[in-house]
Amino acid sequence: MKNNLTYIGLLFLWMLPVVAFGQNNEAKELFKKGDVLYRNADYKEAIELYNKVLELEPDHAQALLQRGFCKNLTGDFKGAIEDFTSVIRLNPDHMWAYLSRGSALNKTGDYAAAIKDFDKALELDPKNQEAYNNRGFSKKLAGDKQGACEDWNTSRKLGNDEARIILKNNGCK
Repeated sequence: MKNNLTYIGLLFLWMLPVVAFGQNNEAKELFKKGDVLYRNADYKEAIELYNKVLELEPDHAQALLQRGFCKNLTGDFKGAIEDFTSVIRLNPDHMWAYLSRGSALNKTGDYAAAIKDFDKALELDPKNQEAYNNRGFSKKLAGDKQGACEDWNTSRKLGNDEARIILKNNGCK
């Protein structure tokens, strides 16, 4: 009996990587299909595939990030914020998760939290023009026009041509 249990245990250990590998391949294929749907602006179907990826690999940070993008684009800002927060829990230095969560927070009207996320994104990537632009909008919406103009000027100085238009349209010098 002991030999049978040893044999079953060894068989299980041998099969474990095979089963896990199969799931990883399935998750990988589902993720690729989800990305195709995302790029084709079929966000609701992409979310379904990212959900399946996350059933197989709950800590798949890229699937969480992509699903968050899709949720943000479909107006599910709370769901997007939850996904971006999950990415940050998995990787506290994921600049795009902070930038994306800040954008979703802006859409909910939580400008103070959005500014904090853009601050963190800029801490991780001090030359990120998009973070300066978005933080500028958060500051403007929070009533800090001077701070907004400063951020947009910084973005312009970093080479962002869009910031020139933003500055002009918002009466900044």
